[in-house]
Amino acid sequence: MIKATPAQTSISRTGRDTQGRGTRLGLRAFGLAVACAIVIAASESPVCRTTEGGLNGRFAAMMAAAAAAALTGWTARTAWARAGRWAALALAGQAAALQLIDAGPLIHFQHYRLPSQAIGDPILRYALLAFLCQALLVAFKLASVRDAIRVWLRNRRRPAILAAVVLVCGPFAAAVSRDPRFYVLEATLGIFVQLVNAANILLVVWSLPPAALETLQRWVDSWLGDRQEPGPLRVGQFALLAALWVTALSAALAYFVYERHPHVADEVVYLYNARYLATGKMMMPPPPVEPAFEVDLMEYQPDKWYGAVPLGWPVVLAAGAALGAPWLVNPVLAGLNILLAYLFLGELYPRRVARIGVLLLCVSPWNVFLAMSYMTHTVTMTCALVAFLGVARARRTGVARWALLAGLGTGAGVVVRPLDGVIAGVLAGAWAIGFGGRRLKFGALAALAIGAGLTGSVSLIHNEALTGNPLSSPLVSYAEKHYWHNANAYGFGKDRGEGWPTDAYPGHTPFEALINAELNGASLNAELFGWGAGSLLLLAVLPFSGAMRRADYLMLAAIATVLLAYAPYWGNGGPDFGARYWYLVLLPAVALSARGLEGLEEQLGTADHRHVRATAAAAALCGLALLTYFPWRALDKYHHYLRMRPDVPALAKSHRFGRSLVLVRGERFPDYASAAIYNPLDLHATEPVYAWDRSPAVRAQLMRAYPDRPVWIVEGPSITQAGYRVVAGPLAAASIPAVDSH
Repeated sequence: MIKATPAQTSISRTGRDTQGRGTRLGLRAFGLAVACAIVIAASESPVCRTTEGGLNGRFAAMMAAAAAAALTGWTARTAWARAGRWAALALAGQAAALQLIDAGPLIHFQHYRLPSQAIGDPILRYALLAFLCQALLVAFKLASVRDAIRVWLRNRRRPAILAAVVLVCGPFAAAVSRDPRFYVLEATLGIFVQLVNAANILLVVWSLPPAALETLQRWVDSWLGDRQEPGPLRVGQFALLAALWVTALSAALAYFVYERHPHVADEVVYLYNARYLATGKMMMPPPPVEPAFEVDLMEYQPDKWYGAVPLGWPVVLAAGAALGAPWLVNPVLAGLNILLAYLFLGELYPRRVARIGVLLLCVSPWNVFLAMSYMTHTVTMTCALVAFLGVARARRTGVARWALLAGLGTGAGVVVRPLDGVIAGVLAGAWAIGFGGRRLKFGALAALAIGAGLTGSVSLIHNEALTGNPLSSPLVSYAEKHYWHNANAYGFGKDRGEGWPTDAYPGHTPFEALINAELNGASLNAELFGWGAGSLLLLAVLPFSGAMRRADYLMLAAIATVLLAYAPYWGNGGPDFGARYWYLVLLPAVALSARGLEGLEEQLGTADHRHVRATAAAAALCGLALLTYFPWRALDKYHHYLRMRPDVPALAKSHRFGRSLVLVRGERFPDYASAAIYNPLDLHATEPVYAWDRSPAVRAQLMRAYPDRPVWIVEGPSITQAGYRVVAGPLAAASIPAVDSH
């Protein structure tokens, strides 16, 4: 036998290595080529386009498929190949499952389309088939490792943790329906989807190459810190990068998806208020023809016209309006909230928990999409975080000015959202007087009360200026005038409620409070993190992990307080931006999820770096949400949400409306509300004035009020089923009564 020399062996090995690298490069190129082909085909396909040619939610699924193809090709013939294939399957499977959900841009809670419905749809049946393929592949793999699963479950805590996850996430796997049978079927499907996605993620992390775990552990420790490294924390590179990420992401969504335009009726009034507050006015003169300029939540009186909403948020939004960029206010506040949350969590937890919590906030769809909007909740969180951070610092340092800051934040929260402000104030006050920790000194407690009084009293001044009674809020007065007595009152009774389509039953009862809680819980399970395995997963793990701390009980108490405080209120907040009435639970839920991750790591043990697999699983879930949930939610729901569109300025420019009167046909919301926000504050200014073509009688009044203006007639989205459309103009005012109005 002739033996190969060392040189020949080296040459042979080098050749194989070169061949292997060439194969890997070829597979990567092929995967990227397939991904590009999918994106190009999807962008050209009418299936992935709206009737107007824009991208729809199906395009998000095709993007996920492209990412899956690229990931498979990139990891092929490497130590990451198996993990890459399972991750690609998780991507495609979660994207397919999202397609089975009926969410959309109109007002309703999202629901799964059951398989019997999906099979009958020529497009949805492919999404169902893709998800079933994922389920079968995952099931076959789990069956092949069932002995290892039995061994892992011998620890008595682990079956309890799994049961807790199912019991907590299961009831919120779908939103409750009027038909109990449908809810049972839908919840069963939702639980099945969550279990398949969770099992798929487990297969991803258990397929990670052993050599990578040590590297991953070093990287995690360098970024997150040691488990026992204590606070308090300072704002550094980590927190600043996280804040910049949230601001940039929410601002990009506000610009490209929300189109810098209000979409909810409340947002229209907030922006209206901000515009006239930015000019130094508390109210506006009444419009010349009140019925033609009617906007929901705007109060019309003989001598004044104003928004019947709390003052706090419009004042903050006015700063952006004065600079010409009100759409940037919430994204900036969201970045500030990241910094405040990091500092506050650092007062209660080690640095590692604070950093995990901040990272979870950075990828929370609930947090980011609300920051995209013009809603009040982001600034409410800012006020609450200032209050809690102030109490924490006052307790640690004994310095009264921190308590004063806490009081200012508490009072400001009341001015923004009264009930949320009271909830935050009760929690901060209870903590300050000794619940869950050491009581503040008398001087600090006095500073807390003084700060709350200083900012909170602004509401009384505002009430006096608008209603003539410091104890009568404009919002309550508006509800009493336009609905009925106690329509928006707190508590239970047959007269509660304003007839919203999202209100389950007339009036409000404890049973309906449970319905509202389930609806909000289902939204929370979906939108807190956008995880296919259920966003409440880690939160459910913590109580059964044996790792509860005093700070964790404080967070649970905060969640319970918010839920109990909202139980007597008739509204559930609807499907706009998730469980928005429960928004104060965001930080406690994030903190408990971070702690749940730690508890899961402890259950896995440290041998062979097993515990880092839990962190990898959480990272994989977050990555999937960024690649599937965010694009789907943005395109499927929030683009032209509720048919609110920023088309009017473009029409004014292209048709040269100039100093004209524009009659908007359609409903008050969305057709007129979406145009009204572009009215000048002075309704006699030399600019286009947009009025609601409400009826022939109102139109006749408008012609008398604006006899010298050319008139344009525009149809709104509820009529065109698309964008605004000019149907006539410019016309002389005298000819308008002869024009058919509808």
